[in-house]
Amino acid sequence: MELRIGFRSSFNFVPEGEYETPKPLRDFLIQRGFEVGVHDLRHDGRLYASQKRFHRQAERINRYLEEWGAVGFRSAFMLHDLDWLRDLHILYDASTFDSDPFEPQPEGAATIFPFWIERSDGSGYVEMPYTLPQDSTVFVLLQETSIGIWTKKLDWVASNGGMALVGVHPDYMSFSGVHGFSEYPVRLYEEFLEYVANTYSQEAWFALPRDVAAYVRGTRLQTEPFDVSDSLSTVEAAVVNSRRR
Repeated sequence: MELRIGFRSSFNFVPEGEYETPKPLRDFLIQRGFEVGVHDLRHDGRLYASQKRFHRQAERINRYLEEWGAVGFRSAFMLHDLDWLRDLHILYDASTFDSDPFEPQPEGAATIFPFWIERSDGSGYVEMPYTLPQDSTVFVLLQETSIGIWTKKLDWVASNGGMALVGVHPDYMSFSGVHGFSEYPVRLYEEFLEYVANTYSQEAWFALPRDVAAYVRGTRLQTEPFDVSDSLSTVEAAVVNSRRR
């Protein structure tokens, strides 16, 4: 669907979760211009149980980042500690949001722009807060039946020159036309992508998260933008549309 409409997104997979992420799948996505990121380690809510535990699991996460050629990370359940995340070998993290009272850590980053987190050695990573509510919040928790919340927030972000970043979950989407309480029709996501394409194709930069982060990093350090394997492929992306399975 995204290929047909002309979008590319970042698929964030749990490396030690309940499903496998075979290399042919990751290669399929990357070869077609999508991005692959690491989503937590096991998605069990325990990554931040203690700093010692986080540091130990960060070693495993870093191995997956290297193996997958990934530069982006996102924690499970939007849990985060921006200081501890310095242990990861990442270009960017996407474990925060601008404002969302429905999340386990509802304090929010209070910004619609990516920002820099510096390490003690002068290096750092870019934090990219989600600025549109997740599909699970809109369609599962609030039981909305239209994309009005998404389009209203998107229009406000765009009017202020911000970054529109949204997280959607294919496992919450119904592709059959029939959906239960914990699902929503995939046509709503399709309708949102079409709204974005028709409204902002001439005035927005549709970019993958890695490319936005590379731009921010280059601006912050006043260097050439970080080269992510020569961009891996031609960038034809949606509103920095980050997806996890």
